[in-house]
Amino acid sequence: MTPRTLPREPQPTLFDRPVGLVRMTSPLGRIELTSDGTAVTGVQIERDGRLPRDGYRETSIDVLMTAAEQLAEYFDGERRRFDVPIAAEGTPFQFRVWTALAEIPFGTASTYGLLGRDLGLGVAGRAVGGAIRANPLPLLVPCHRVLSGAGRVVGYSQGQGVETKLWLLEHEGIQHR
Repeated sequence: MTPRTLPREPQPTLFDRPVGLVRMTSPLGRIELTSDGTAVTGVQIERDGRLPRDGYRETSIDVLMTAAEQLAEYFDGERRRFDVPIAAEGTPFQFRVWTALAEIPFGTASTYGLLGRDLGLGVAGRAVGGAIRANPLPLLVPCHRVLSGAGRVVGYSQGQGVETKLWLLEHEGIQHR
């Protein structure tokens, strides 16, 4: 089952107080999960010991507890798909890319160019890359499964960047250069 993405209009600031906020530990460092009360709206992986909302008190709600449990199962090697409700803010183009990302199965990879072609955009690898960088739900919407056309790891906007992406690829047994 593919996670549900609900379209949202972009809001003025990324750091508004979410309805729900939970932090969890993982092999990648701490992870911050946010919610609007019914769906997970954000996932952030710690970068240099910090999370965007470190100063905020946690507000645990059911959807975030379920997401944290599913992520823990993923890191333990027991889960390959997520079924927690998700909702993101973005453009129609970004939603097309994020929906395609959600379809890439555990343990497999695609490329920026292939995603562009699959979306009917020719070889729009750069535009696809921009939408992937804007993904507010990494891990749940698996942007780490996208490689360059040569199978290389060219970047990752979460955690410690390429180091984090390499860990995720190896965790899933995805071949890369």
